[in-house]
Amino acid sequence: MKKHYLKTVALLLSVIMLAGCGSSGGSASSTASASSKQETSSSSASSTLEIKRVTDPEFAAYGQVMQGYDVKNLLTALDEKTPLPEGVEYVTSVSALEETDAMPVFKNNVYGGMPIQIGYCNGHNTKLNCLEYHRDSEINIGTKDFILLVARRDDIKDGKVDTSKVKAFLAKAGEVVEIYATTLHYAPCDGNTGDGFKVIVVLPKGTNESMPSFTPKNDEDKWMTACNKWLLAHSESDEAKNGAYVGLTGENIDISKR
Repeated sequence: MKKHYLKTVALLLSVIMLAGCGSSGGSASSTASASSKQETSSSSASSTLEIKRVTDPEFAAYGQVMQGYDVKNLLTALDEKTPLPEGVEYVTSVSALEETDAMPVFKNNVYGGMPIQIGYCNGHNTKLNCLEYHRDSEINIGTKDFILLVARRDDIKDGKVDTSKVKAFLAKAGEVVEIYATTLHYAPCDGNTGDGFKVIVVLPKGTNESMPSFTPKNDEDKWMTACNKWLLAHSESDEAKNGAYVGLTGENIDISKR
């Protein structure tokens, strides 16, 4: 009887051990599967990027749509007197734009009397490439719909921004969009891939002109690439290849892959 009891106990222990091994193997498989899913999710940030509107509540952390400003003549000048290149072209100050009735309104009403410049950013683009910021707000207005890819300055951690922090917002033609100084941004993207964009850019005078001569005192100083412009580039961008500080990690977002 005793021998029979011991054999039964031994058999039960064997079954328990085998079951434990199977459970452990299943857990490892589940972990591997979860890891694989996480990698897939991380590698497809472009395809999962949700594009919201600048009028949505979520945009309030990045900027606002300004009301009451007549920009009809300004947008007519932008449409008729500036090109639509295949790439992206940014011009800081354009007399044909600054001679419109919008110039004194933006100078006095929007910027409180500060000297300003009105230029444009025109072309075709679907990629993030870089993020920049200024010490002042920037105004964007398009002749057609365009998309802004943005993040916040407090998303910068140890000199880097993970591009998973980037949000996308669609601005409709004619909307006067203020981008706060605390918002990281760069070139607009096509509202509809292939259509291109023509976007007014209003900034304090001198912004994006030649970088001042100075001795860097900290790491942030090394991000400056022009007057009142601090830039974080993605390693895949032309800016990085030309020596800009590489401060974007993760995927170089491309909205055409959505």
